[in-house]
Amino acid sequence: MSATPSLGLEAQLRQQLTTAMKAKDSRTANLVRMVNTKIMERRTAKDFSGVVDDALILDVISAYKKSMEKARGEYLAVGERGKAQVEELDFELAWCATMLPQQVGEAELRAAVAAAVATLPQKDPKMTGRVIGMIKKQFGDRADSALTKKLADEALAT
Repeated sequence: MSATPSLGLEAQLRQQLTTAMKAKDSRTANLVRMVNTKIMERRTAKDFSGVVDDALILDVISAYKKSMEKARGEYLAVGERGKAQVEELDFELAWCATMLPQQVGEAELRAAVAAAVATLPQKDPKMTGRVIGMIKKQFGDRADSALTKKLADEALAT
């Protein structure tokens, strides 16, 4: 299921939930319900005064994806006993990927890090934070933070 650009994300989630329920696809229906619950938690939070827009929904999905990636690593560590959970998390991570903007590839990220390092007054490993900041400014959440840090460390170490 890919994101439909003409619909807002809230409408897309409703549409996906309806489609999943009609198809008796409980995995997708439960996942969309979970994301909707997380959105509702944000909407009803004591200090929330904004609007529920696509940016907020993307933030919720991104946070959910990060927590699922962490859980996946923990289930992989337990081996065979965690296999069923890993398969379920893989399904959820794939769904999240369809809803989130496409991540920047490693080659493109490596080139952007090299360009950012080239703008620095000198190559100093202490400048990693500045390079990461430039990449975040350029790509936002589309750049994987861990990979950006690794590439920045590599570029500044040479």
